[in-house]
Amino acid sequence: MKTTPEILMVDDNPADIDLTSEILAQSKKRFHVNAVNDGAEAISFLRHQGKYAQAPVPDLVVLDLNLPRKDGCEVLSNIKADPALAKIPVVIFTTSQANSDITRTYKLGANCYLQKPGNLPEFVAVVQSMAEFWLGFASLPQKEKR
Repeated sequence: MKTTPEILMVDDNPADIDLTSEILAQSKKRFHVNAVNDGAEAISFLRHQGKYAQAPVPDLVVLDLNLPRKDGCEVLSNIKADPALAKIPVVIFTTSQANSDITRTYKLGANCYLQKPGNLPEFVAVVQSMAEFWLGFASLPQKEKR
């Protein structure tokens, strides 16, 4: 039985969350997007803490770097250091073009680094390509039963 892929989007920009969710909703494949807007919420979601006790285990985490409370690198480091979460692919999706950010996130275990384009057609293309690759072509680890 094939279930709908779960995406956790961690971004403090509501417009980027809405736009990404809308692009994914128009895709040929079905995705379910969960969104949180800061790093601490992301960790609570992933660890099923508090109001996220029933949260689904994501198949993919789409993570911005510039976040309140816990930045994206801290979240990435927490995910990759936790044996229960480490196998979940993490795509960094951020406006930063700094080589230091790119290098640091790969050292921390990011699976992919994508820069958010400044114009709509490119933004749409990047999100569609990311979803097609990670949730279409890539083989992902099977989820364990909780």
